[in-house]
Amino acid sequence: MANIKSQKKRIKTAEKARIRNKAVRSELKTEVKKVRQAVEANDAAAANEALNKASRLLDKAASKGIIHKNQAAKRKSGIAKLVNTIK
Repeated sequence: MANIKSQKKRIKTAEKARIRNKAVRSELKTEVKKVRQAVEANDAAAANEALNKASRLLDKAASKGIIHKNQAAKRKSGIAKLVNTIK
């Protein structure tokens, strides 16, 4: 454990951020999974809706610094290509 007051605070805030980031990353995985499931079921309407939600969440996570902006772009591109296969 740290002895310096500011370092003790940093440890606490870093832990809060870690838990928050973990929750957001988990939500991203869930939404991308919903897109894949909709594509497997050949449901274009559900796939487009899931794609929009996942894209919005990916952009939000990138803007907050939870994932890198290029990682968000790569994931969005991948799921968009997947959705375009059923149109």
